Amino acid sequence: MYESSRFLPCLRALSLALFAAAVGACSILPKNEPVQIWQPPEGPAVPTTASATGDISLRVATPNISGALDQTGIVVMPSPGQLSVYKGARWSESPALLVRGRLVDAFMAAKLSAVTTDDDHFSSDYTLSGDLRAFQTEYRASKPVVVVRYDAQLRRGRSRTLLATHSFVVTEQPSGPQVRQIVTAFGAADDALAAAVVSWLLDTVKNAPAATDSTLPAPRTR
Repeated sequence: MYESSRFLPCLRALSLALFAAAVGACSILPKNEPVQIWQPPEGPAVPTTASATGDISLRVATPNISGALDQTGIVVMPSPGQLSVYKGARWSESPALLVRGRLVDAFMAAKLSAVTTDDDHFSSDYTLSGDLRAFQTEYRASKPVVVVRYDAQLRRGRSRTLLATHSFVVTEQPSGPQVRQIVTAFGAADDALAAAVVSWLLDTVKNAPAATDSTLPAPRTR
């Protein structure tokens, strides 16, 4: 009986010590920091008449991306060759989808007969695809510069033969180094890129040689 009475206080002390250690361990675990989700602001679309190109339909494919761009982090290059992301900030979706969405809006403003994406299963007169090579902030002479590079490829319908290619590089100078200012510059860069791509594609289609039977698109699915 004496041994049991002496053992119980020791057991309680040991339990309290283990509890205190567990609480202490929990207190030093890193806390989840809040993450802000950003969407590049979109300026007013400038309509472009499609009468010069005829009644055409376009399929806009999601640009190919890789590496650091294949995520939702807002990529920054503080020095040449060094990639990082802004802490506590992310895009609402991947850069590839952000660029595709802006292109679709721009071509719809150009009043093409139909504008679809690779998420749809419709045929089209032309297909726009490409590679998104840059969608980042680069520090040049200690100042941030937003850089967007899109290497475009244009085909007739689902043909594997390229009709035309063009590399677009757009830069924008943010008003400051804060994330909000960086995001605003990305919005301006996206608008400039979309306007340039629309102008290039419509001019290319207008001046393209007549399609042969092998390059004609399949009948449209309604």
